[in-house]
Amino acid sequence: MSSAPDVPPPASPSSVRALDERLDALARQPFRARFRLAGRERAVAVERGPATIRWHAYDLLARRLAPAEPYKDGKQTPYRGHPVFVAQHATATCCRGCLQRWHGIPKGRQLSRAEHVYAVHVICRWIERELTRGGAGGGADGVSPARPV
Repeated sequence: MSSAPDVPPPASPSSVRALDERLDALARQPFRARFRLAGRERAVAVERGPATIRWHAYDLLARRLAPAEPYKDGKQTPYRGHPVFVAQHATATCCRGCLQRWHGIPKGRQLSRAEHVYAVHVICRWIERELTRGGAGGGADGVSPARPV
């Protein structure tokens, strides 16, 4: 198994604001806006808590996204089954192509530790925002349509 993820340092208000702005921009994309943490995935996130979900994100990314040439890149992330999977699609951390396009992390080489930790932070911040959003969404397929805020 991979080494444990670093506990993120206390985020400065400007770095959290910058990350929230990036997540807001991603949420304006029609495909990404469809994703909400609902049903089983939401329950898992609440039940297991942020520390366990962070560990799962770190481990899943180490196996599925961090290698230079991930197996089945572009198709390796399921749409449901774990809160991290839903978050990966919502945050464009689902494949190396999306990481390059939306986060400026190049394909064709292994993720650096800093890039890996960054991707985990993006995923966990999205999950945190979803859990504080309230309500469980509604899609039976685990992908709820965006609701007006």
